[in-house]
Amino acid sequence: MARINLLPWREQLREERKQRFLVAMAGVLVTGIGAILLAGQYIGSAIDRQTARNDYVQKEIGVLDGRIKQISELKMRRKQLFERMRVIQDLQGNRPVIGRVFDQMARTLPDGVYFTSVKMDGKTVSVAGAAETNNRVSELMRNLDASPWLEAPSLNEVKAATGGDTPQVGQTNVFQLTVRQSRPPVEGAAP
Repeated sequence: MARINLLPWREQLREERKQRFLVAMAGVLVTGIGAILLAGQYIGSAIDRQTARNDYVQKEIGVLDGRIKQISELKMRRKQLFERMRVIQDLQGNRPVIGRVFDQMARTLPDGVYFTSVKMDGKTVSVAGAAETNNRVSELMRNLDASPWLEAPSLNEVKAATGGDTPQVGQTNVFQLTVRQSRPPVEGAAP
């Protein structure tokens, strides 16, 4: 039998396989690195796009915050204007009432009684004055109670004063009272 040496052929086959393996490994390595770079670029561009979107949204949120601030300022101005309008309407509505109240106070004033001060706080009228006698003060209280524009007179203080305390000479009684403003019912209106 002839002697054939198969070792170089096997060695050559191993070298070829080894070379193919190294080429395949290099190809996989290059492909992997390429895939990683492409994925990195894709993810980087996605991050950049999302950052741009976030910046745009933040800018628009700032614009909307400015508009919201303007709206709240406008609401506050509107509220102030409504409050002013209400005050003006109340003043316009109460203008004739105050004249009636002072007219009624003058009409209820009996002889021998005069007012030294009249103060109005809301619907309460505080009156200070002097009278010749206590009976005149009582008559004033009855007249105030009978007035349709005034109600619930309340005498706070009555004291005798000598000539030095008041402008009139002689014995007088100084008094302080409060009375509430009211509106008489309108004729023909349902209760």
